[in-house]
Amino acid sequence: MRIGVFCSGGDAPGMNACLRAVVRAGIAAGHELVGIRRGYQGLLDEDFYINSSGEPLLRLRSVSNLSKLGGTILHSSRSEEFRTEAGLKKALDALEKHRIDALIPIGGDGTFHGAVALARRWDGRIIGCPGTIDNDLMGTDYTIGFATAVQTAVEALDKLRDTAESHERLFLVEVMGRHSGYIALYTALAGGAEVVALPETETNVAQIVQHLQVLKARGKQSIMIVVAEGDELGGAEILNEGLKKAGCPFQTRVLTLGHLQRGGTPVPSDRILASRLGDFAVQAVIEGETGAMAGEVHSKVILTPFQDTYSKHRPVPEDLIRLLNTLAN
Repeated sequence: MRIGVFCSGGDAPGMNACLRAVVRAGIAAGHELVGIRRGYQGLLDEDFYINSSGEPLLRLRSVSNLSKLGGTILHSSRSEEFRTEAGLKKALDALEKHRIDALIPIGGDGTFHGAVALARRWDGRIIGCPGTIDNDLMGTDYTIGFATAVQTAVEALDKLRDTAESHERLFLVEVMGRHSGYIALYTALAGGAEVVALPETETNVAQIVQHLQVLKARGKQSIMIVVAEGDELGGAEILNEGLKKAGCPFQTRVLTLGHLQRGGTPVPSDRILASRLGDFAVQAVIEGETGAMAGEVHSKVILTPFQDTYSKHRPVPEDLIRLLNTLAN
């Protein structure tokens, strides 16, 4: 069997570890691995990874020492062309031309939407791996890259706390999460933040200011507010303006971490998760499974149909919101 593997959408720490697992598990089972560069667009352009022998195949040595590297050696992109009927037809022609029997896409909900569209027109097998820092997919406790993104954000929070203490200031730290508050909530809890603003919860400026006034009266000298970029008020800058107008008792500064959260060396838990799911995806393909994402739930690997991974919003844990509020008060 010839298995194609690619990364699509936003990059996530651990994608390379997943790629390594896919390649080595596939080769160990006697199959050929084709690395498709730049996601779906690379498939349309027939842009394949070329090994040291000049072949369009991934070998064992092609993925040596990949687990520790952030990003993805196959590169990643988003493809508007693939969303069209002409683009899908072009993808089918490329798969047939290069005799690809199965695909393992590594990405998030956009990647899996594309996999569903392709599966309706192609009789090959497709099993995906959840490579996204947002942790917003159903069918897995954690997505590949989430733990590293949180680690990066918490390290930034810890450093900012030193400056906040020195100058008796409030920092609003904006983290990624257009539709999901997972990164913001976990960062706030691990970093000891006093307030978190999430897409899933109402952000009440008046209540926040009242809370800040109580903390100020207690002698609190520094405040950290973690804001998900998808907060309904519109992000950290807008929340900052609202706080100042409502009488915030602290001097404020805003920091947007942005794409910093996508990069860096993946933490061990992301490397292990990526390796486990990459291997499981290959085994699923070999056994004839298709149209599903490989995930880990309660320490067990499972398959979830692509549509079920993104058909509804994955809620943030209510108990962690309660815990943060308890500890912050």
